[in-house]
Amino acid sequence: GLKLSATTDVDGQHMGIIPANTQLQTSLQVTTETENMPSHVQLLINTTNSTVIKAVMIFAEGIFNGESHVVHPPTSGITSALSVPIFPPKDVPIDLHVKTFVGHKNSSQYHVFELSRQLPRFTLYIQAPPNTPQPKSFVSFPVNERINRVVMWINQNFLLDEEIAADTELDLRLMALRTGCPIYLHMVPGTITIHCEDIDLVGDIVQALAASLNIENLTSTANFPDFIEKLKEVLVKVDEFHNVRQKLTAEMADHSNLIRSLVVRAEDARLMNDMNSMKQSYLKLYDLNRDLVNGYNIRCNNHSELLACLKIVNQGIQKAGRLRVGRPKTQVVTACRNAIKQGDVEKLFKIIECGGV
Repeated sequence: GLKLSATTDVDGQHMGIIPANTQLQTSLQVTTETENMPSHVQLLINTTNSTVIKAVMIFAEGIFNGESHVVHPPTSGITSALSVPIFPPKDVPIDLHVKTFVGHKNSSQYHVFELSRQLPRFTLYIQAPPNTPQPKSFVSFPVNERINRVVMWINQNFLLDEEIAADTELDLRLMALRTGCPIYLHMVPGTITIHCEDIDLVGDIVQALAASLNIENLTSTANFPDFIEKLKEVLVKVDEFHNVRQKLTAEMADHSNLIRSLVVRAEDARLMNDMNSMKQSYLKLYDLNRDLVNGYNIRCNNHSELLACLKIVNQGIQKAGRLRVGRPKTQVVTACRNAIKQGDVEKLFKIIECGGV
């Protein structure tokens, strides 16, 4: 009888039959950069007993080539635990749909566990080291919310080692692993201030927080000296390109008038059978034509560079807009564009700092 039950047990294992109480546990863990691997999130999967994980299939949008990823360890490396590195390219929440093949080491068939995990929006962030200096750039805005509501949002949207807690004042210091940029988030009742040099990241945090707290209109005061300095440099270039363009247009008009008169002169010389004068006129025409073509190429390059600079200015305006929500956001973008049309750079920077009102 014993022999029969042992055989049945082995057959069951071979067929992929696993204990009824088998469970699959998953956890997410942020791993900092090493020599061989950039910062990433580890998806840790393990079974609750002696069963092993044969393979894992993960389906997710925007993080794997072909939207899916398969991990298939060699037979010698099969254990009851498996970790999969995940590299989120942007700060967006990602749904991971995981299929795990579980059985015994000698199984030929496996039980498939299906589960879903969501990567929070801001995954590649860790608590900043204690001596990290506070960034000089910041955005500050009024919020009519309790501190614990913001604390709850942080715990849901950041993948931190341990949950944070705060009652009367919130002081959170983080480090962005993608850029190495520190972020200081400070809240006292009624006001949130975010210190960070990365205006894109600050805009993402403002937008995500406002959406979660159902804030429809949000005004803010911003101070990003490095961003303003870069924008100033680009606007100087835009002016230079505009001047070059006007100069080239004037030169082209002069050349066109000269070409007309040379064509008439050459034709007159031909009719009067003055071949020498005709030849001279056509040689001058040839030189002028070459200058026109060179001028056109310079204009094309100048135009391309001007468009590239205008694109940067437009992106800068959008970034300033993203520090606000709803009507104040629209007002900032419109006011910035009007200031650029008027050529009032100081007004533009004032709007970026204080808003569009």
